[in-house]
Formats: sequence, C-alpha cells, structure tokens
Amino acid sequence: MLFIFILLISINSKVTSLCSNISTCSFLSPGVDTKRYFWCEGGSVPLSCGYIKVITANYGRTDHTTCSTGRSLHQLSNVDCFQETSLFSKLFCVCSYRCDGRKSCSVPAVNSVFSDPCVGTHKYLDVSYLCLPFSVDTKRYFWCEGGSVPLSCGYIKVITANYGRTDHTTCSTGRSLHQLSNVDCFQETSVQVICDGRKSCSVPAVNSVFSDPCVGTHKYLDLHFQQPLLQCHMILQKSL
Repeated sequence: MLFIFILLISINSKVTSLCSNISTCSFLSPGVDTKRYFWCEGGSVPLSCGYIKVITANYGRTDHTTCSTGRSLHQLSNVDCFQETSLFSKLFCVCSYRCDGRKSCSVPAVNSVFSDPCVGTHKYLDVSYLCLPFSVDTKRYFWCEGGSVPLSCGYIKVITANYGRTDHTTCSTGRSLHQLSNVDCFQETSVQVICDGRKSCSVPAVNSVFSDPCVGTHKYLDLHFQQPLLQCHMILQKSL
C-alpha cells in the first residue's frame, strides 16, 4: 500500500510528459502499467484492464487532436479547458466510484454529469489510471445460504457479488461432502440497490431471492466491496 501511495503522488507529471496530444498511451512505472484513457464527449465505451485505480481525471480539452474527427476548428480551438480535478472534486469522485476496483467500467462523458467547463468546445474525459494485478482496496463478505447477518462499515460500494460456491471451506460447517463438492457454481447478482451508499446492509442468501444455480450444493453470497472516501460519498449522494 505504501508503494501505491508514493506512486500516486509522483505519477501525474510522468503521464503529462509522455502522453500529451495522443489518444491513448501507456508506460511502465516500477511494477505497474500506467495508462491513459479517453471518452469523447457523448461516448461511454468501456475501459477494461486488470483492476482499475484512477489517478487523475479531467473533463475538457487540452489539445487540438484528441476526439477531433468531424469537429469544426471552432470546437477544437480552446485547449485550455479544465474542470476541477482535486482528490475530492465531483469529477474525480465520479470516475473513482465507477471504476476503482473493477475490471471494466464506463463513465458517460456528458455535461449533465460533469457540467460544461467550456461552452461550444467539443470535450473529452481524460482519465489516467493504474491497471493492477489485484485490487488494493477491495474487501469480501460472505452470507451463508439461509443467513442474513448485516454487513456494517463506513459507506459500502459493491464491486461484484456471486451466489454459489467456489471453494470447499467457506460456509462448510455441518455440511456433507456432497453439499460442498461443486466449486464451479456461479450466479452473478446485483445487490447494489440494497447496499450501495449504506453504512449497513443485509441480503438474504436464499434461492427465493437469487434462484438456485446448483441444486443440492450449499451456497453462499460472496460480496466484493469497497469503502468510498467519506468526502466522495457526500458529493456522490447528489449526483449518482
């Protein structure tokens, strides 16, 4: 974690010097592949990699060539178009919330999400990020089948959830070998509506809620989640 923290502080100047005026780029920092991704205004093509960690973000225009196809000179002339990009700005918080810890994410590059920093200019969302082999902030919580003990923490952001079984040991107490033998039991579920933004949530791990992906197997709900920064949570309550 200390290495990641130090890298986050120093990486912005490296990205600027190596990635200016091109549509995509990447370079190697020690042990980490650092990249840059653009969403042209109105677009939302998903960004995909290992595990995403957003470093910086800007919605505006800083060069004449990025996202320029089919645009007039007037729409491309302002290259001094920035939106506040501090750690707790709405722009950074939206990108971080939608992307951090995920293998794929999409952020709509539209004025209705970020407001318009330069009217008449064709803008783009410029995100610098780390593509990590593991998620540095993600935690896990299990509900054994039939259970619903509440998960409690700061503020919850769901990354993924699976109802099934992927190992022999989780929620195994008192169960037969037959009930534990199938470890290829998956059913991705959507529990964001129940847990996202809450300090506590409880999801009944029962077939009547999720259906039964592997009859006869004792299942559990496996939740991967993060705790967004409090400052970002307060900002996003009004915008997501």
